Amino acid sequence: MPTMPGPPGPPPLPEDPTSTSTATATAPGATTGTATARPGDSRTFPCERCGADLTFSIGAQKLRCEHCGFEKDLAPGALPTVEEHDLQAGLKRQSEQRAGDQPAVGTQEVSCQACGGTVAFTGTLTSTQCAYCGEPIQRDRVHAAPDRVPVDGLLTFAVEGTAARAGLAAWVKGLWFAPNEFLKRGVDGTLEGVYLPYFTFDAMTSTEYAGQRGDHYWVEVGSGQQKRREMRTRWSPAWGAFQRFFDDVLVPAVSALPAPLLGKLEPWPLTGVIPFTPGALAGKLAHTYDVELPQAAVSARQAMEAAIEGEVRQRIGGDEQRVESIRTGWAGLTYKHLLLPVWLLAYRYQGKSYRVAINACTGEVNGERPWSPWKIGFAVVLGLVAAGVVAYLAQQN
Repeated sequence: MPTMPGPPGPPPLPEDPTSTSTATATAPGATTGTATARPGDSRTFPCERCGADLTFSIGAQKLRCEHCGFEKDLAPGALPTVEEHDLQAGLKRQSEQRAGDQPAVGTQEVSCQACGGTVAFTGTLTSTQCAYCGEPIQRDRVHAAPDRVPVDGLLTFAVEGTAARAGLAAWVKGLWFAPNEFLKRGVDGTLEGVYLPYFTFDAMTSTEYAGQRGDHYWVEVGSGQQKRREMRTRWSPAWGAFQRFFDDVLVPAVSALPAPLLGKLEPWPLTGVIPFTPGALAGKLAHTYDVELPQAAVSARQAMEAAIEGEVRQRIGGDEQRVESIRTGWAGLTYKHLLLPVWLLAYRYQGKSYRVAINACTGEVNGERPWSPWKIGFAVVLGLVAAGVVAYLAQQN
């Protein structure tokens, strides 16, 4: 059976997401040290009625002109449906095509078609707004470049910015052990709507396992005042086999944000994925991937192996388990490349930076937060006192 690739060492994670993906503007006619701007490398969405900008309207789920109110349906994607791709074929294709540097995650200048200003895209950023005229602008052909894994589909923004703000405020109020000053002040910052790249992986697995099941029981030892109860464990052999299908195991494909920050935004409503269409990105930031397909496949395999081991332990049962062997066969390995919508916010508290991410489909909030050492210390002391009381009562009984 085909196997998923083994684990290489993980790449370092930059602390500041803006350090890897930025867009700067240059006035018309100005020059910079980067590549020459080419008007054909940008894509804008002019209104068919008045010529102003069309941006994606979350409420209408259409392209909308804020100037005259004209609305337009999203153009259909290149494919009628979002399809799975054979993983082994994709890995082979990438190994043959990838050579030299990666221009898609380098620095490139594009010319705004509305005002002629030059926007320099750095890092993985592929969609933004012109700093001079506000026109939505995208790096053209990045998501479908010959040496890149094409985007198969995306989820559009469903949570408005006001609703995201309300969810953020509720998240702050629910933070235990946060400083009182932080709870009163809340989070202040600019919400940015961003499409982030993900890979999803499917696999059919067949597993055989062997181990031992441990069941606890109690015995009385000693005599007189030394008499006490001790816990013992009875071990018995356990083995078995099972099949498990993994569907859409998600792996973030941008390294600037830590995987745990994004992982807690799951689950995503992936049944609503539509074929990729650039119009959905109008007016929002978007990033291409810098975590390559082989590396993402390794992360997916590690997640699947952890889930398989968890199921093995559940099937062995008992109070404890000793897993002696797990043998897994892999088949039906497929992948997709998706863009998923996230509201991102960076804020500072007492000189330190924190980041918050909001699932723009479900409203789920997860983020970095400050902690109150006083509250934590009080909780530890309270826990020790409670443990002492329980131990005293148990000794008396």
